[in-house]
This record gives sequence, structure tokens and C-alpha cells, in this order.
Amino acid sequence: MQDWLGTKNVFKQKSPGVHWSRRTRQNFWLGMIFLLPWTIGFILFTFYPMAASFVYSFAEYHTRKPLVWVGLDNYVAMFTDKLFWISLENTLYMVAIGVPLTLLASFLCAVLLNLKVRGQSIYRVIYFLPSIVPTVASTLLWLWILNPQSGVMNTLLGYLGIPGPNWLGNPNWSKPSLILLGMWGMGSTIVIYLSGLQDVPTHLLEAAELDGASWLQRLRYITIPMVSPITLFNLITGMIWMFQYFAQAYVFRGTNDLGAPLDSTLFYSVYLYQAGFQYLKIGYASAMAWVLFLIILACTLLMLKVSERFTYYAG
Repeated sequence: MQDWLGTKNVFKQKSPGVHWSRRTRQNFWLGMIFLLPWTIGFILFTFYPMAASFVYSFAEYHTRKPLVWVGLDNYVAMFTDKLFWISLENTLYMVAIGVPLTLLASFLCAVLLNLKVRGQSIYRVIYFLPSIVPTVASTLLWLWILNPQSGVMNTLLGYLGIPGPNWLGNPNWSKPSLILLGMWGMGSTIVIYLSGLQDVPTHLLEAAELDGASWLQRLRYITIPMVSPITLFNLITGMIWMFQYFAQAYVFRGTNDLGAPLDSTLFYSVYLYQAGFQYLKIGYASAMAWVLFLIILACTLLMLKVSERFTYYAG
């Protein structure tokens, strides 16, 4: 009994506290001071807008009128809104078609730019340059290239005896036009793939070559699995960016002389912008923003879960 009480008293003893030296305390507060600008910016420009939009999504709000609580009315109105479903369908089309095509083209370009040829650095610069062109300028350029009457694209197709489609006015070709525009500025994705290709162990490629593997076999069984984490990263970031696709589509709709063909370019972010800043439905737009957040979160978690089957991490 006494032994048990003695053991109990030992556990009751307080462990010695951690005492910071004066220098450690100074470094801690100095670090907090350096973090303060970021913390203030995060609270003012990220946390507060998110919290406010969450509150507004359950209310009817106008800048000149007091906030009126409406509960789930904004969400009910959203799911019964035809334009909401059209915008979501258009966005899902861009995610399902545009993102994989861009990844495939980026990977193939990165493989070509990784070849040891003369003038390699010049080719890399040329491929990357379109990605630094401002969004509005590149969109206006492609509106001119894809003009059905006098555009460069249809002129070149005419020389080949192929009748060019109505890129800007046909609902079946409006979204492919925007996908072409996005693929033209995929330089950053190419650079990320290129960095991954340079990390592929050369001894694996050399061993496979000695065993008689062709270039395509080395690409399929060694290079592609080794860059699969890069593919996952580009896939997730590309999906998130495409769900928020706005600038190119907004310029396309606003400057296209043929107009927006049957709402085929009405994307989710464009409709959200119209609801919030043109129709001043702040509560409705906030509800749309939170639904988009949940959709992106669900798709990201699904991709991370599925990626366990095809993503290889060395070591």
C-alpha cells in the first residue's frame, strides 16, 4: 500500500518547466513582429471576406440597405436557377476537357524541350513567352486569330481546303476556342514538368536502354511513373484554376462582336460576378461562392484519394 502511495506521489510531482532564455524570448517576439503584416493582411483580406460571405449567403444584402436574414432561400433559388446549372455545366466541360488536354500537351512539350539539342534554351524561352502575356491582351489576340471572316486560323485552314468553323459564334466551338487559348499560355505547366523530367534518375533510363527498351517504352514505364507526383500537382492546380475560370471568358463575352453564343461561355465565375456586381445580389453570389468552394474541396479530396493508385513517390 505504501509503495503504491509513493508511486502516486511521484506522478503528482510537477515536471520542471521550460524556461526560455532572454535571447530566445527576443527572437520569438521578433519573429511575431515579422509575421504581423502577413497576419493582419490575412485577417483583413482573406479571413474576414470569407466569414462575411458565409453570413451574406444566408441573407439578402445591399450596400445601402440593412442586412435581412433569409435562411436557405439563396441556396434554394440557386438550385432552381437555370443559368446556375448552365454555368456549372460549362465549367465542368472546361475542367473535364480543357485540363487533361492542357496537361497532355504540356507534358509532350516538356519531353521535347528536355531533349539534348542545339539551341535548347532558346526553344524553352519561346515556349514560355506566351504565358507571360497579359490575359486581356492574349484574349484579344486570339479573338482576332479565330475571327471566322478574316482570322488567321480560318485563312490557314482555307489554304488546306478545310472550311473553317465559326469559332466565336457557334456554341459547339466557343469552348474549344477558349481551350486553345488556354493551351497557348501553358508555359508555367511546361516548366514544372520540365523540372520533374530533369529529376528522373538517369541510371534507370540507361539500364532500360541496355536491356533493349525503346524510347517509348522508357517513356511509358520509367518517365511517366517518375513524374506522376508532378502530374498530380498540375492536375489539382489546373482543376482549381479552371473552376474559377473568369478573365478570358469575361473578355471573350464582352469584346466578341458576335456576342455570347447561347450562353455557351457563361461560366460559373462569370455568372457569380454578374449576380454580385451587376445585379447586386450579394447574398446570392456569396451562396454561389460557398457552393463552388465545396465543389472544389470535394474534387480535390477525391483526386488525392484516387491518386494513391497511380502516383509513385520515390523512397
